[in-house]
Amino acid sequence: MILGLIIGAIIGLVLGLTGAGGSVFAVPMLILLLGLPINQAAGIALGVVSLSALFGTISNWQSKYILWIPALLLGLCGAVLAPIGRQLGAQLSANIVLFGFSLLAVSIAILMWRQAARSPEQSSVVRANAGLSDQDYIEPICRFNNSSRFNLSASCIAALLASGIVVGILSGLFGVGGGFLIVPTLVFVAQVSMRQAVATSLLIITLISGAGFLSFAQNNMLDWHLLSQVGAGGLLGMLGGRLMANKIAGAPLEKIFAVSLVAVTLTTLARQLS
Repeated sequence: MILGLIIGAIIGLVLGLTGAGGSVFAVPMLILLLGLPINQAAGIALGVVSLSALFGTISNWQSKYILWIPALLLGLCGAVLAPIGRQLGAQLSANIVLFGFSLLAVSIAILMWRQAARSPEQSSVVRANAGLSDQDYIEPICRFNNSSRFNLSASCIAALLASGIVVGILSGLFGVGGGFLIVPTLVFVAQVSMRQAVATSLLIITLISGAGFLSFAQNNMLDWHLLSQVGAGGLLGMLGGRLMANKIAGAPLEKIFAVSLVAVTLTTLARQLS
């Protein structure tokens, strides 16, 4: 009971305090500390991440930082593709899926480190308090459009949908929320501030992770008692992130997360393969 709550709290805290996809911590932690097979770990991870992201979305519900049109386009597309990713994972061996996940996790860690080193000021913009300030609101536009307003041109829609496809498949396959890809996509395509992209990513993660979780749940692969424990911890972690974000979020913390992610992932891979 206690271990499940602790793991969930760490997952929620990391999700809330990183703008680059802290939810990828969940799978290796569940495998390493609870001995779960990767398919069950991925399903529980998606459940906890979607619940924590929903909590964050509700907290930011009235904030103008949430970009509804890009969120629904990217999120619903990813939600449709997440079950396909789940079916793809079912056709592969557990070791292949774990190896693929490890490559993805290390890549995310490298991106987190580079982001913290190159743009340390952006590392303080986190999901836990993404919508608490109005100082850097930018009217959303499409990078492929010369208009000063957000215009759903064909190229803009294509970019959002393509990102949704990739995130959806990765979510169903590996149990990740996809924030590492969602945030830079929104910054590039919609040309908005990091705060807007991070706040919007919570809604997208809720949709995609929720769809991925349902695809696992339909196959009766989940330990619901454990899920409830880890989920409760995830909510506590997300709440804790909101309380502590202004004090501890920043480039040094994101670098610590990056190093920790590599360490946990490689340890999990080595134990599983041995």
